[in-house]
Amino acid sequence: MTVRVGVVGTSWWADAMYLPALRALDDVQIVGVAGRDPSRTRAFAERWEIPASFTDAHDLLDQPLDAVIIASANDSHHPLTMAALDRGLDVLCEKPLGHSTAQAVEMAAAAAANEAVTMVPFTYRYMPVNQWVKELIDGDYLGTVRHLGLRYFTGFARDGEYAWRFDTSETSSGVIGDIGSHWLYLARWLLGEIQSISATSSRFVDRDERPDGVPYTRGEDSAVITARFTSGAYAVLQVSAVCWEGTEFNQTHLLDAHGSGGTIYASCDWDTVQEVRGVRAGEPGPAAVLPIPDHIWGEARRESVHDTYRDVFRGSGAMIGDFVEAVRTRVPCSPDFNDGLRIQQLCDAAVASAAADGTMITV
Repeated sequence: MTVRVGVVGTSWWADAMYLPALRALDDVQIVGVAGRDPSRTRAFAERWEIPASFTDAHDLLDQPLDAVIIASANDSHHPLTMAALDRGLDVLCEKPLGHSTAQAVEMAAAAAANEAVTMVPFTYRYMPVNQWVKELIDGDYLGTVRHLGLRYFTGFARDGEYAWRFDTSETSSGVIGDIGSHWLYLARWLLGEIQSISATSSRFVDRDERPDGVPYTRGEDSAVITARFTSGAYAVLQVSAVCWEGTEFNQTHLLDAHGSGGTIYASCDWDTVQEVRGVRAGEPGPAAVLPIPDHIWGEARRESVHDTYRDVFRGSGAMIGDFVEAVRTRVPCSPDFNDGLRIQQLCDAAVASAAADGTMITV
């Protein structure tokens, strides 16, 4: 069965993530692409040899499709997803699922009612470091897990220019929704359900006015989130977009997890470091390298993190390939809209907690 796919969005993300991955898959027909800018959309379609381009996404949704990838502006996710589901399509929608929990509830309910295959692409779960940490935890390396730390340091907010990522009329929050959502997903994926959450956030950098002069509320550029799991464990998640890391991508991911049976440390500097270390309870330290197994690496290159990233998503069929296969076989995949809804709830609770001076909120 050839899966017919439409793509909404012509950003660098669609260019780097979705089109290369779709092109690498067998039996996929990219029917058309939709974008707001006519010339940009036509150029995008020509570059990827897509036969049709549209400036109205609804015109794309009216084409003979099996599924649609919605990688457009955050405030378009809800209306376009609902329109796609109304047409009986399967949907991969970028996070955040909706502009609010209420929208996300409606989207997840409509998907369930239509028995649609859905996906929300929380990409970092597919990277080798995180896959290995997941295997170690599931394999009882830590015993009873007591606490988890996740830190995401990057610098795209340092210059203070206007950016839609920090315009709460475009998105529901700043870094909490943008990168905190990824960390909340990872924390829940690794340790199970989160029952309560608190947060503190800051706006360290003054942000420019909107180009059109319309006033807007600036979203946070740094936050610390504390989450309590139903198991009794807790996590401290730090996300900041005002850091200087000094590498090509100016981004570093760090993880630590402690339990009754041992400790895990993991790091990825988005340059050359992809490493997991561990020490079992009763063993002498320091934590030693736990080599990532070949079955996790697969055919992905290991020397450069960016090459690994390219190969995981474009060569192994991870995520986009999982979605397409689910569309073909009708076997559900994950992360799905229920996961996206839960992360939306957690992000909204974190934003509310930060506004209330860190009050702990049961979610």
